[in-house]
Formats: sequence, C-alpha cells, structure tokens
Amino acid sequence: MQDEISSIGCRKPSMLLQCCCAPCATAVINRLKDFDVTLFYYNPNTFPESEYQKRFETLKVYVDKAELGLNIVEIGYRDEDYLAAVSGFSDTTEGGPRCAVCIRTRLTKTAEYAKEHGFEYFASTLSVSPMKNAVVINDIGEELAKTYGVKYLVNDFKKENGFQESVNISKEFGLYRQDYCGCEASKNRRNT
Repeated sequence: MQDEISSIGCRKPSMLLQCCCAPCATAVINRLKDFDVTLFYYNPNTFPESEYQKRFETLKVYVDKAELGLNIVEIGYRDEDYLAAVSGFSDTTEGGPRCAVCIRTRLTKTAEYAKEHGFEYFASTLSVSPMKNAVVINDIGEELAKTYGVKYLVNDFKKENGFQESVNISKEFGLYRQDYCGCEASKNRRNT
C-alpha cells in the first residue's frame, strides 16, 4: 500500500471508500490522507434495518464531530442484494464462503459506483477488522479493478495497530461499536 501511495506524488487522487461502520472507518480514513476520499455506505448484509440505520447515523456523526469534511454516499438499505447473493450459504461459518460472497457483493457495487462517477481508486474499510481476511478482500478487489477499470488500493488496515487505533478513536468520540459483523447469521452467533 505504501508503494502505491508513494507513487501518486503530491496530487490527491479520488477514492471511493466502502465503509462498513464508523469504528472501522476511523483508522482507515487517517491512513488515506493522500487521497480525496468519499465514503460509500453500502452494506446490504446488515441486519436488521434498524442496525443498518444506527451504523449509518454513527458514521455521519463521526464525520461531523471529527470535522473531516468528507462526503458520504448512501444508496439505501438493499438487503435483497445480500440475500440473493448468499442464498445457499446461510449455514456457513464466519470467514467462510458466505463472507467472501458478501465482500464481493459490497466491493462490486463500490467498483461499479466508482467507475460510473469517475473515481480513480476504490477500497474498503473491511480489512481493519481482525475478523476479516485481507488476502480474500484484496484478491476480490484486484479482480474487480480489472473488470471495472478502476484502481483498487491493496491494503491490510489492521497492520501497524490499525484495529486498536480504531478502538481508541471510537472511545474518544463515543461512537457506537456493534458486537457483530452485520448479517443475521453473525448476530445469531453472538447471541448464543
């Protein structure tokens, strides 16, 4: 990632950053100061819709409180996108095939939107989580970059204490931190 950032010089290329939630976005935004970042809140996996809204509101509050001056694009709650994509995968464990399909669904929509709106790069906050495999995320991102002709920033934002930084910033700003990834299966596992 640092090599890619170093190669861009002093201009700030545009980036569409898919954000799963405010806590994950905090440390990631700090690491992307060399980009003109627009946040993309597309999370059709989040269950229930009230949780989706709570996470979105928390993201808006953080951007405002931290005076980040970033635009947020939100295209609405589209759980049907997720449910159609993961049909047949509902009984798999977290980190398995269902998660890869979910990540692909979110990154595909991000790459599509980035291409349609002229962004130079796209990326996701997902790799800051210790529960997410950066190799899987990056493989999907690089594949979609070829398909859509938009550069993908390969990353592993949990490195160099990225996750702990996100926890610390969340505490500093009093942000809501959920205790499950987002989908109904992950919520049910947390409740057992």
